[in-house]
Amino acid sequence: MERSRSPSLLLLLLLSLISSSMAEIKNLKITADSRPMILLEEFGFTPHGSVIIDISDATFASNLATPDPNVLGFFLLSEENLIQALYESQSQQRSEAPGCVLSSSFVRPLFTFHELSNGRYNNSFPISRPDQYSLFFANCAPETLVTMSVHTEMYNTRTDGTRDYLSVGQAPVPSLYFVFALVYIVFLAAWSHLVFFKNRLSAHRIHFLMAGLLLTKVLNLLFAAEDQHYIRSTGSPHGWDILFYLFQFLKGVLLFTVIVLIGTGWSFLKPFLQDREKKVLMILIPLQVIANIASTVIGETGPFIRDWVTWNQVFLLIDIVCCCAILFPIIWSIRSLRETSKTDGKAARNLSKLTLFRQFYIIVVGYLYFTRIVVFALKTITAYKYRWVSVAAEETASLAFYAVMFFMFRPVERNQYFVLDEDEEEAAQAALREEEFEL
Repeated sequence: MERSRSPSLLLLLLLSLISSSMAEIKNLKITADSRPMILLEEFGFTPHGSVIIDISDATFASNLATPDPNVLGFFLLSEENLIQALYESQSQQRSEAPGCVLSSSFVRPLFTFHELSNGRYNNSFPISRPDQYSLFFANCAPETLVTMSVHTEMYNTRTDGTRDYLSVGQAPVPSLYFVFALVYIVFLAAWSHLVFFKNRLSAHRIHFLMAGLLLTKVLNLLFAAEDQHYIRSTGSPHGWDILFYLFQFLKGVLLFTVIVLIGTGWSFLKPFLQDREKKVLMILIPLQVIANIASTVIGETGPFIRDWVTWNQVFLLIDIVCCCAILFPIIWSIRSLRETSKTDGKAARNLSKLTLFRQFYIIVVGYLYFTRIVVFALKTITAYKYRWVSVAAEETASLAFYAVMFFMFRPVERNQYFVLDEDEEEAAQAALREEEFEL
């Protein structure tokens, strides 16, 4: 039974590298839990940080023998000591008598259940060495069921004595969200002027939907800024997280819907959707609903719940499926236009359409690759002080993608669908013969 603890420690330590920083005050309820390791929280500290832990209604029992309360307790693991702890865990796995992680020289033990008084414990622990720390509960007693209520607070103390409940690497995030919200407000104003006034007669229904996408993006960023601001000041979002998740959901659904509709040529090339394109939307929208539920669970509950790893896997799988699904309509449009160009005698116009759709396909793939892979890499490899860089990179990439997509499909009297003249027909026919436009 003891041997199973090392793989559990390895898994949880790896998860501590990729989980997002959860900085607000937490109230957790653990019921009849026998897991040997539970990751509760992560936080990036300055030299003036503190951890407050308040335990109540703590009980533990085992069918094997009376558990030793000294092998049940809480500890902190710094990012600096993470690799050494992993190596020690693997070494213990190979030994005949693996020890308890609470006795490891690479962790900072806080207290054990031996110090409980009537199932309660409350204390504050100062952090004088800046680093990213993970708070764990360790249960080194075989098949011991633990029940308790856990209240945690992690914060840094500012020079004026006030508390900052945001991890040091997340401190610039509220300002970042607010700045990007202002940029999108200007973007929305310019787009609205173009669609509703300047080129109103050339606007299609897709342009109004794109305006709605920009509006939800603005509201999502504003509420994200407010959410993070209140967490930083008070440790609680004060309900702003509800609005943040609501508009995050609407933004996600609208973004994927707009990409699919543009990829099918709806409103530009044809006023209707084919059956297979409708099926993509019917699959994509429910998947986005599930993905947003998974994202909310991950964001609100944290890594301490039993199925937290499963929810992460669900979110990742659905996100990959959605990213793949939105590419198919663009590929279908490219192939359809390629076949049409062989028979309708409009080579110049078809070449323009094919070029536009191929460019759109490339920027969509680039956007998905950057926001799913590069941003994830930045989250895992950057130092804890610079975790905000991944947020800035993701929002910058999103802004660039929106700007390019909206520019390509803006309402103009003669957009790239119809920009070529008839005297260019011969050159276009030659280009179509030379290029297959296959992906």
